[in-house]
Amino acid sequence: MSTLTLTTIQTNLHWEDKPANLRMLEEKIMGILEKTEIVVLPEMFNTGFTMQPEKLAETMEGETVAWMKRVAMEKRVVLLGSFACDTGNATYTNRLVWMLPNGQFGYYDKRHLFAFAGEDQHYTAGNKRLIASVKGWKINLQVCYDLRFPVWARNRSFAPFSADASKGAQDDNIEYDVLIYVANWPERRSHAWKTLLVARAIENQSYVIGVNRVGNDGNAIFHSGDSMVIDPLGELLYTKKDVEDIHTITLDKTQLNAVREKLPFLRDGDAFSIEH
Repeated sequence: MSTLTLTTIQTNLHWEDKPANLRMLEEKIMGILEKTEIVVLPEMFNTGFTMQPEKLAETMEGETVAWMKRVAMEKRVVLLGSFACDTGNATYTNRLVWMLPNGQFGYYDKRHLFAFAGEDQHYTAGNKRLIASVKGWKINLQVCYDLRFPVWARNRSFAPFSADASKGAQDDNIEYDVLIYVANWPERRSHAWKTLLVARAIENQSYVIGVNRVGNDGNAIFHSGDSMVIDPLGELLYTKKDVEDIHTITLDKTQLNAVREKLPFLRDGDAFSIEH
C-alpha cells in the first residue's frame, strides 16, 4: 500500500500513576475520529520517566500490556509506546511494545540509557533493534536518548557493500521507511531534539516521527513536547509546542521512493558493523 496513516498523542502524564494515565490515554485514543492505522504514545506513557522500576515495573503479563492489547483490539489500530518492564531476576528495561490489533506484539528494549539521569543505574540496555512491518512499510522503533546516536539508526541496506558487515551482525544490515522515536525529552534540550530529528530524516532518507510528552514531571522538569513529523528531505510536516495535541497524518511511500530514486545518497554510505 502506498500510504500509511498514523496518529501521534502529545500529552501530559500523571506522575507514577498508572491507573490515571491508562484511563486518560484510553479516552484520548477512543476519541480519535479520523481513520488511523497506528497510534504512537510517549516514552513510559503509564508512569512518566520514572527511576523506580523496582516499585512500578510490570512483566509482559501485567496490566499495561493487557491494556495495550485490549485498546489496540477495540480501536483496530497498532498501538505503541514504552513502559518500565520487569524482565525477571531483578532486572528492568525501558521497553517499547508494538501491539497489533490481533493481540500479537513485538518489543524493543531501549539501547542507549540516559546516564545523566541515572537510567543506567536502574535499567538494562537492549541490544536488538525492532523493525516492524505494516502494509509493506518497514518501521524502525527507538526510544528517546537513542536519537543522539546516529549509527544505531543508520539506514544501510541500500549501500552496495553493506553485505561486508562483520559476521554475525545481520541486524546491522537494516532497511526502513519510517523511524519513530517515543520520548520524555525535556524542554531545556529541545533544540537538540528538533535538530537531531531533522538530521535523522535527511541522513536516512526516511520519514521521521518524534512523539514527546508535555508538562512537568515529578522532578519538576518541564517538557515542551515539540512532537514532529518530518519527510525524507527533512521538511517539517507537523509540530506542536507546549500543549497537548492529537494529530493524524498520512505518509506517502510514492514520495519516499521518488526521493530515494532521484537522490540515491544511501548507496554512498560507509560500511561498518556494531559490536553488541
